[in-house]
Formats: sequence, structure tokens, C-alpha cells
Amino acid sequence: MDDIPLIALFLTLIILIILSALFSSSETSMMALNRYRLKHQANNGHKSAIRVEKLLSQPDRLLGVILLGNNFVNIFASSIATIIALRLMGEPGIAIAAGLLTLVILIFAEVAPKTVAALYPEKIAYPASFILTPLLKVLWPIVWFVNLVANGFLKLFKVEVRKTKQDHSLSQEELQTLIDEATGQLPQHYREMLSSILRLESVTVEDVMIPKQEIYGVDVEQPFEDFLQDLQKSSYTRIPLYRGSLDDDLVGILNLRRALPTLIRNDISLKDIVKLARPAYFVPETTSLNTQLGNFNKNKRRMALIVDEYGELQGLLTVEDLLEEIVGKLSTDARAKDVENIAIHADGSMTVNATEFIRDLNKTYFLNLPTNGPKTLNGLIQEQLETLPNSGTCIRFDNYCLEVLDVSQNTIEQIKLSIIDPLKEKVE
Repeated sequence: MDDIPLIALFLTLIILIILSALFSSSETSMMALNRYRLKHQANNGHKSAIRVEKLLSQPDRLLGVILLGNNFVNIFASSIATIIALRLMGEPGIAIAAGLLTLVILIFAEVAPKTVAALYPEKIAYPASFILTPLLKVLWPIVWFVNLVANGFLKLFKVEVRKTKQDHSLSQEELQTLIDEATGQLPQHYREMLSSILRLESVTVEDVMIPKQEIYGVDVEQPFEDFLQDLQKSSYTRIPLYRGSLDDDLVGILNLRRALPTLIRNDISLKDIVKLARPAYFVPETTSLNTQLGNFNKNKRRMALIVDEYGELQGLLTVEDLLEEIVGKLSTDARAKDVENIAIHADGSMTVNATEFIRDLNKTYFLNLPTNGPKTLNGLIQEQLETLPNSGTCIRFDNYCLEVLDVSQNTIEQIKLSIIDPLKEKVE
């Protein structure tokens, strides 16, 4: 070693520090890669991605070859630094060299390269795979021995390396976070649609159905001329037909579009129309929207009647109602009213029809009213008070004040909803 020029030793030391930085950055970049992006690129035939995915399939071997190389160059660098220190300063220089080398490796071979690798993992990992793949083959006997000892040690702690498979599945909440954070390039309404699809599993048909009292049906027992007029006045394609009432005797569902050739005949009779009615399709109110979407497709139906656990009719659901949960309100919605049910005032409060669905209010006006109980404001207030309140009654839910404005004989008609500012309330 005494015959080696100092300049050669310094160059060797610099090369070893660079190699240490490469090993350190490759380790961090491999672990920081987005596994879903990597899998997508590998499936599309990206050669570097395929190579990296193969390396990551056996993380013990990958880490073995990286750490083997990193530790070798670090120890070699320490030896070279010691030789340089002895030749320049004698024995006192050993301690100085150790301190300086630690600082240099920490900055230039650990912190800096690992930071860059964490920020740009693909730019580091993909080129590194060209070196690590053949290096793993060359050093395979040593890596195998190191892994044999390391895995044997892990078995003492009941860790089975070969049997343990990484679970990259995501929960609904994690998928929602992924949509919020990883889809910045998508328009806002696309992100809202993706979020709505995730919520289909947790939303039931009861949450979005048309209530029974709002179902447009036609009584077949009324005079035939009145019956035909009711059919003509309908803004819906499918109409429930009943005798007496929907609860008493449901005849079926009439599709006006298919019945049109019969309806324009001069010799038409009630019997001819009733024959065209299709048997009603009933669905339990606890069915999730995700399940019901598949059931609509499976049963080739576009309308379902919702019943409770006792078989009592609760409401009606169409495919359009279900799709609105994903894409938002449809412009062709026949149920759109000429007069708005909600009036917003200058002070930020709003007058709301008590039959409005809480979920719709939360979604449209970014509110946070409770949805784990009653579905409407009327039900929410009556459940809390356990009685039908008088006009002027106020009730508070978190930062929302609900004031009863109008009450009929058996239900609340209108409510004034105000948002309470916690900071302003505290000052007062």
C-alpha cells in the first residue's frame, strides 16, 4: 500500500463513495416505487418495469445484493481513508479520518442520494435494475448464504419470509384517499363520479328511492276515460297500475312506450291495457345500490318497488335514480319540480321542504347532517323529539339549527336550516 500514490487512493475513495451512493439510492427507489404504476407498466410490456417487478418479487434477495454491495464499498472506503490518514497525519489521523468519512458518507452517500431516490424513484430504480440484475446472478452464492442465515434468524421470531405475501389490496377509505390524491389530472366531476361508485356499497335503495307518497300510479277501477287521461298526463315511461290503492292490489307495471300501439287503437279496452302490464319487481329496502345495479342488469328490469321487512311498500327505484348517485342529477329527470323546494336567504340560512332527503342536502350544499338514521329532515326532527313539534320549535345538530316553520296534521312541512358559526358563538 505504501507504493500506491495518494492521488490514486483519493480517486479510489471517491469512486467507492459514488458506488455507495448508487447502492443507497437504488435501495430507496426500489422500495418507494408505486406498485400499481409499476404493475401497469409491466403489463404494457415496459422492459425496465418487468425487470424491476421481478427483482421486487423476492425482496430478501434484492435487499441482500444491495446491502452486500453497499457494506462492502463502505468498509473498503473506511480502509482506504485509514491508509490515507496514516500516511498524512500518522496515528492521530485515524480518528480524524473516521469522523470525516462518516460525515461524507452520511451526506453524499446516504441522505442526498436517498432523498433524490424517494422523489424520483422510477428514474433511479429502472436504470439501477440493469446493474442489480446481473450483479445478483454473479453474487448469488454469497447472497444465498446471507439470506439463509438471515431468514433462519427471522424464523426464531415466527417470520416466514417465503410464505409471507405482501397484501396490496386497499380498503374503501384507502381507495378514496387514492382518488383524492392520485387523480389530480382528472376533472373534478370525474373524481366525484369515482367517489360515488365507491359509496354504492354503503348506500341502500332506501336512501335514494322515491317515497311511496310520491309514486305516480293509476287506479284501474276509475272510469275508463279518466284512466286514459291519467295515462296521458304521466311524465313517466313506466307506471304502476293498481286497484283501490298501491298497498291493496298492485296490478303491475305498464310500459307506455311498448303499449303505445295498443293505446292508439279505437277499440281499446281496459282488459287490453292490463294484459300489457308486467308483474312488479320487488326489492328489500336494505339492498345496497351496488348489488341492485347488478340485479337490474341480471333481471332485465329498469324499475323496482321497495318493500320493508314486513312486505309493506315503501317506495320506488328506477335505474335513472341509481345512476344519479354516480353522475349527479340528470337533466331529463321527470321528477324535477317547477317550484324549488329550497330557498337560500342572504344570511346563509335556507328554507327547506321537510321531505327533502338528508343525503341530497349534504351532497348538494356540502352539509354534514347525520345520515345514519332517518332519511328526511322530517324524520330526523321527529326521531329526536319523539313527537310532532309545533311551529317555531328549534333543534340543534352539531353546528346546524333546524327551526320548524310549518306543520300539518301529521307531518312537518317546512324547516329553516341555519349554520352556526362556532367562533362567533364562542365570542357571544
